[in-house]
Amino acid sequence: MALLKVKFDQKKRVKLAQGLWLMNWFSVLAGIIIFSLGLFLKIELRKRSDVMNNSESHFVPNSLIGMGVLSCVFNSLAGKICYDALDPAKYARWKPWLKPYLAICVLFNIVLFLVALCCFLLRGSLENTLGQGLKNGMKYYRDTDTPGRCFMKKTIDMLQIEFKCCGNNGFRDWFEIQWISNRYLDFSSKEVKDRIKSNVDGRYLVDGVPFSCCNPSSPRPCIQYQITNNSAHYSYDHQTEELNLWVRGCRAALLSYYSSLMNSMGVVTLLVWLFEVTITIGLRYLQTSLDRVSNPEEPESESEGWLLEKSVPETWKAFLESVKKLGKGNQVEAEGADTGQGPEAG
Repeated sequence: MALLKVKFDQKKRVKLAQGLWLMNWFSVLAGIIIFSLGLFLKIELRKRSDVMNNSESHFVPNSLIGMGVLSCVFNSLAGKICYDALDPAKYARWKPWLKPYLAICVLFNIVLFLVALCCFLLRGSLENTLGQGLKNGMKYYRDTDTPGRCFMKKTIDMLQIEFKCCGNNGFRDWFEIQWISNRYLDFSSKEVKDRIKSNVDGRYLVDGVPFSCCNPSSPRPCIQYQITNNSAHYSYDHQTEELNLWVRGCRAALLSYYSSLMNSMGVVTLLVWLFEVTITIGLRYLQTSLDRVSNPEEPESESEGWLLEKSVPETWKAFLESVKKLGKGNQVEAEGADTGQGPEAG
C-alpha cells in the first residue's frame, strides 16, 4: 500500500510544479548563503592559522562550501525540471532520469544534515587544535630574529588585544616559557645569570607577561612584571587585582568565538536542510502524480501521487534485497572472470 497517497487534478499539479519552481530558486539563494558562510568561516580560520595545530578545523568550512555549490547545481536543475513538467513533450525527456535524481537528492539531504551536525559537534576537535597551536605559538614568541617565526610576536600580541585574553589557559602560562628574546638580555647581570641557572633547561623565566595582556580598564598602571610579588608594588595583591591583566585564556576566547560562529551556521544549515527536504518530497509527489496520469493526451485527468509506493518496512526490505542481488551479481561476474582466465593461462 502506498504511503501518504494524495489525489491530484491538473490544477493541483500546475500549482505544485509552479510552487516547486519558485522554492527551488529560493534554495539556489540559500545555497549561495551556505557557500558564503563557509567561505567566511574559512577566511576567519585562515587569519589565525598560525595558532592552530593542524588543518582539521577546516573540515566544516570546506563542507559548507561544497554543499553550497551542490545546492545551487541541484536546485537549478530541479527548477528546470519543474518548469518543463507541465509540457508532456519536455517532461518525457526528464522522465527516465527522475528516479535516480530523487535518489541523489535524498543522499544530498542526508549529507547536508550531517554537515549541520558537524557545525555543533566539532567543538572538541577545534579546542585541541587551538590548545596545541597556541602553546607552540607562545614558544616562538621570542624568535623575532628567526626567519619564518619573526611574525609570531605580532600575531600573539594582536590576538590577545583583540580577544581580551592572555596566554593559552591564563596569564600564568607565560611564567613557564621564556618569552623574552636573548637579544634583549644582559648576560653579564647577576640576576639574569641566576634565573638562567635556576632551571634545568637554562631558560630565562620570569613571573611576567607581554604588554598585550594588560587590561586598559585597570585603574592603575599595568603591572606586567613580578606579578605574584606583592611586596614589589605598593598597595598590591595579585589575587585580587583582576583588572590588571586579562583573566581569560586565549584558547577559551577563540573557542567561544568560533563556536558561536559554527553554531549560527549550523542553525542556518538545518533550516536550509528542512527546506531541501520539503522540495524533495514535493518533487516526489510531482513525479508520481505525472507518471500515474492514465492518458497523457488528456492532461485534465486525475492521478494519484505518493511518497513511497509501499510501506516503510516493505520499501526497506526491497532495498536490502536489491543490494543483496547486486552483491551476488558482482560475485558471479568475478567468478566468471576467474574461470575464463584458467584455460587461457593453461
